[in-house]
Amino acid sequence: MAEITPTWLADRLKKEGQKVREYFGALSDDKWELKVYNEGETWTIRNVLAHLVTAERGLFKLFKLVREGGMGVSDEFSVDRYNARQQEKSAGIPPAELLEQFGEVRNELAEWVSNLSQEDLKIEGRHPFLGQVQLVEMIKLIYRHNQIHIRDIPKLVD
Repeated sequence: MAEITPTWLADRLKKEGQKVREYFGALSDDKWELKVYNEGETWTIRNVLAHLVTAERGLFKLFKLVREGGMGVSDEFSVDRYNARQQEKSAGIPPAELLEQFGEVRNELAEWVSNLSQEDLKIEGRHPFLGQVQLVEMIKLIYRHNQIHIRDIPKLVD
């Protein structure tokens, strides 16, 4: 496989981000409260979109810190606690606004990635799920993460 470049990653983020916006944008109002996950806290389709927004926003901050020489998340970081806190913070935000926020953070992330160097992609840091990895792997997980959650939804909306 050819070497992954910042331009390739940015294009992939833009394309996948557009698919996410189209998918959620096509949902009718009656679909947003359908339950997707019931392990622990129940998550609806709206909660999944809120999660995509808040996770991407948080990871984007992490990527910037790692690029600047930071270590990444600490050993004490809990993905479950973070996600629960973010769900609480985003509870009152309507789906249309979440979709707008998703577009904004994705566009900012894609623009930032397009300005990275090939050497930047090799910088290592600690990701909350992947552990110690290069920045390129952290970025790739962004679009994979969205795909994983969206795959769980069609069963409910078909």
